[in-house]
Amino acid sequence: MPGSHLPLMEEGMARWPFGPPNAGIALDLAGAPPALDELRALVEERWKALPRLTQTLVAPGGARPGLAWWTGRHRWARRDGHDLAQQVDSADLTLRDAVRQWFHTPFPADRPPWSLHLLRGATEGEFSLLFRMHHSLLDGRSLTTLLRALLDDGRPLDGAASLAVPGPRRRTVRPGPTGGGPPGLLTTGRAVPLPHRGAREPAYTVVRLRADVLRAARGAGSPAGDGSARPATTNEVFLATVSGVLRARLAASDAGSAAAPAAGGGDRDPAARQVWLSVPVDERPDDCGEFLGNAFANVRVPAPVDLGDPAARLTACAGLLTTVTRPRRTAEKLVEGTLAAVPGATLALAGGKIFAPAYAPAACSYVHLREQGRTLAGRPLRHLTIVPMVPPADTATFALGGCAEGHTLSVATNSGSQDAGLLAKAFLDELTLLAEGAR
Repeated sequence: MPGSHLPLMEEGMARWPFGPPNAGIALDLAGAPPALDELRALVEERWKALPRLTQTLVAPGGARPGLAWWTGRHRWARRDGHDLAQQVDSADLTLRDAVRQWFHTPFPADRPPWSLHLLRGATEGEFSLLFRMHHSLLDGRSLTTLLRALLDDGRPLDGAASLAVPGPRRRTVRPGPTGGGPPGLLTTGRAVPLPHRGAREPAYTVVRLRADVLRAARGAGSPAGDGSARPATTNEVFLATVSGVLRARLAASDAGSAAAPAAGGGDRDPAARQVWLSVPVDERPDDCGEFLGNAFANVRVPAPVDLGDPAARLTACAGLLTTVTRPRRTAEKLVEGTLAAVPGATLALAGGKIFAPAYAPAACSYVHLREQGRTLAGRPLRHLTIVPMVPPADTATFALGGCAEGHTLSVATNSGSQDAGLLAKAFLDELTLLAEGAR
């Protein structure tokens, strides 16, 4: 709600310590780009009733934070009558150029923290439409809702539905098929050393996945849990492939080091040897699908890095993200309310652990538009590409963007200028191994 304090998840992103918490999604489309005025008119028509897009973010304590930064909370302030067309522009840049220039630059404090840009395409005969935002404003599901509305056959979004905050019912991940439940809030595991190639700075890269390879990988054999077989989901292939990348990184580290115990506790504590993947899960019940804001939870799932066979890793990932809708528990509300009351102190105390590589050396995010034949002013949609926030130091974010025409993989790191590219190549190699095992 405009004027209200940020919930705990959004407050944490507003205080992100690794750079401006900017993220985005780009749609790659075939053909010449539409005129800027045409795009602005479309934005005004389809998004005009959305209060979320007219809000500015107000930091605690104003110009002199002081003690208020530790005890206060950010809040949203509405700018009534704001012209959404002011947020739309064009630039003679590719997506990678834009990431280098914009995603490390904070949004001005006096305007809503989002923008929509027409960009040059990565290849001849294409252009990109990039939505860039402060992550406290919106999540990935919100972005697909907004962008879907702009596409042909879309419709103006409903303001009331966009404000329908998911209440006591939440979609959450049920306990995994292996049992044991999720890890504790501050439970750590094993860190995975990244390549650390090049200058220690954030890095970002994008690769397109071959549809035939991804399709073959889905058929590598994932049991349905009832004795029958079913094709693996794209998300299961994604998690299994990232797990293969992490396994290879651990093997490379072990081969190049004489150190006996592994990071996180070594052989004396088997639980500390578990590698955790952080995965954002949409918490919207079905009747809150058009809510705009942040309605996700980061859950951690085990990466099967101890399994040498790619197909076995895929089987281990089956069902890890199966969700159920249930009421929020009283204890969950109590913990969240307590932590949100003093966000600065909470992050100061917990940040050293929850941002550490041993907590989750990799995050895996999958965003998609499933519909066939989507177009923007007649221009066919070819790819959807995610730009994640700068990840915590010495960790990686793998982001899979999908549409009916294909998938792209984005990799972001905060360890070395060459690391994103090296991990993206490793992902392609692991995906090929999984696909070849299915043939």
